[in-house]
Formats: sequence, structure tokens, C-alpha cells
Amino acid sequence: MNLFIKNIAQLVTVASNSKPFKTGPDMQDIGVIEHAGVLCREGKIAWVGRMNEFQEALPDDMPELDGSASVVFPGFVDSHTHMMFAGNRADEFVLRSRGASYQDIASAGGGIIGSVREVREASKKELKRSTARYLSEMMKHGTTTVEIKTGYGLDMDSEIKMLEAINELAEEEMATVVPTFLGAHAIPPEFRSDPDGYVRLVIDKMIPYAGKRRLAAFCDVFCESGYFDLRQSEAILDAGKKHGMAAKVHADELSPLGGAELAAKVGAVSADHLEHITERGIQALHDAGVVGTLLPGVSFFLNHRYAPARKLIEAGVPVAIASDFNPGSCMAYSMPLMMTIACTHMQMSPEETITACTLNGAAALNLSATQGSIEVGKDADLVVARIAGYRTLAYHFGTNHVTHTIKNGTLLEIP
Repeated sequence: MNLFIKNIAQLVTVASNSKPFKTGPDMQDIGVIEHAGVLCREGKIAWVGRMNEFQEALPDDMPELDGSASVVFPGFVDSHTHMMFAGNRADEFVLRSRGASYQDIASAGGGIIGSVREVREASKKELKRSTARYLSEMMKHGTTTVEIKTGYGLDMDSEIKMLEAINELAEEEMATVVPTFLGAHAIPPEFRSDPDGYVRLVIDKMIPYAGKRRLAAFCDVFCESGYFDLRQSEAILDAGKKHGMAAKVHADELSPLGGAELAAKVGAVSADHLEHITERGIQALHDAGVVGTLLPGVSFFLNHRYAPARKLIEAGVPVAIASDFNPGSCMAYSMPLMMTIACTHMQMSPEETITACTLNGAAALNLSATQGSIEVGKDADLVVARIAGYRTLAYHFGTNHVTHTIKNGTLLEIP
């Protein structure tokens, strides 16, 4: 809980100046301080600055970490994952390598529905065990806060089982875990001929139960052709808001359906994916102050088009980056890897990707008041990387440069 990190070669603060996120040119401003120090007290950041400005006398038992050969970043915030699942979908990876598309696999009964079968059969204990293992590995790569969605249950019992498991992990694990209800991830097989019947189940049963028990911070919906249309999506999100869940939207991933405009209309915290967003959708996100969460790992893994990051940034939309870690479309959870892909395939600068993975990621979870930057009073969530400079994090990919992850002032040394 208490820690002094001294002699830091380069400290990247992403200082927010009391703003919830950064937009436009401000995404380049990551607040670099050379030869710096950070003092953590009782899980919070108590001081930040240059070492030659530090004058406080520290107690003899204050733990210290020497950062003289390191760069320190805010803890990474992964604001979009589906990391609670059972089994894997490596067979689909093989099919895609032979030319099958994501839609082809889904139409044949694979995809999301394939994971649904596995999760329905798994116990809550089994789901927690596998997810806890992934959480531990993510922290080793610098992720200190992660959102976890349901959506692989698609019936009352299984969706609640997932929510309960996510909430228990939030209590038991070091990482900050944010639960999102995504009962509207796909139409389950038993409702294939009655999709509106499933929507009614989500609205009338699942959401009220989850809301009454306060099991989810957010309600999300896969707003897409063949999944949930605009009318169904709006009804689900409105129901979630009525029961205390802020809105998120899987928007315009496979087609320009208008999910971004819907996210703006319902006051969503974030609109995620956006590979097929229109100019009208970009303007709607800007006007409503909705965070655009981009998922470069999905486009890379599925060989799909990338979201228009440059257009979004230049339009003043607050842009976040997340992993979308899941067994079907992105079996990867390294946020530095997502930065690399964003730089090489989405023309984002290293500075913009750092902002997108920290402060703006926290904003996509309504957490930027306490997380996402290294500032006095915020949670002491930091990442220590043994690299020559902050740009190296995205530049030198394929290896883990993180030596220490610090959560609420508690030091986790990477083996």
C-alpha cells in the first residue's frame, strides 16, 4: 500500500488536469517527466515530480523501488473483454486459416454459440479458476483494471452464473474488475425462430434480476445485422439504464447499421468496435461525448478492416483502446501489443495509444476520476517497464517489457 519509486528514468503521467478524457491533439500530451519519483501512500498517489524537488523525509520502513533503468506508466485499463469463457475455439482459428470467415463459422453453429455450449456446462468454480489465471497473466503485462462481460450464457441461469463469478473475482483478485451484462450478445439456439422472445427474456427477467442484486455496472448489446437490430438494442439499453446499468454498445463492427448513433442517443459511456462507422456516427459520438473504444487486436486476428482511428481523433472523439480478449476473435490480452497494432495499422502515434490505453480507457468505464493517470489523489496503479524510452513499448513488440505492476500501491514483481 505504501511505496516510493525513485530515480525513474522516464515517468509518463498522462496528466488529465481534472478532465475525464483527452481528445484531438491533447491525446499526444502524455506528461513525460525525466528523473522522476512517485510516492504512494495507503494505495493512493501522494506525490509526483522530479527527484530534485522531493524534500519529504521518509520513514525507514518505507518500501522503495529504484526506477533508474525504467519507464513508468499508469496502469493499463482494458475496458472491453469477454475473458470469462470455457474451453477454446482453436478449431475455428484453423478454419479461418483455410479461408472461412467469422460469419461463415457463426452460421455453421460456431462462434459465440460455440462458447455458449461450453459455458453452460461449466461450473461457476471452473469459470472463476480459468478467468483468475488470465487476470494474473494480464497484470504481468501491465493491466491493472479490466472490464469483463457476460454473454456466453444466453439463458437466465448461465448469465447470472457468469455475473456472480465476475463479482466474486472482483472481491478476490488484485485487479479492479468491472462487470458488464451482455445477455444480448447473440440469439441462443432455442430462440432462433423467436428473437423478440429472447429480447423479452433479457428485458423482463435477466436485467431486473441483475439490477436488483447490483451485479453489473454496465449493460451492453451487440447491435448488428443478424444479432440485435436498432429497435431491439435500444429497448435493451433503456431497460438496463432503468435498472442502474450504464449503457455500452457493440457498434458498427460488421456493417454501418447505426450503432454509433444509437450509442449517442441513449447516452452510452462508450461505443466499441466502430470498424464500419459512418461520418454521421463519428459526429454523433463527438456531440454526445461518447468514448469510441477501438479493438485493433480483433481486426488483426480476423483480418478485418480497422476502425478509422485518425478520423475519430481528428473529429474530437475521445478514443480508447482495449484488447477484446475472447476465444473467438482476439485470443490476446497484452495491451502493449494492442498499442503496436494501433500504431502500425491504424496510424495512431505511440503517445495517442498510451492515452487510449490509460486515461481514455478509464473514461470508458467511468473510472477516470480515480484511474488512468499518475496524479496526486488517484489510485496508485502503475506499470514499470525496463525500456530505453516510452516509445519502445509499442516499437519492440513480441516480448513483455514489464518488470513490475503496482496495484493500489502493492508491488507485483514479474517472474
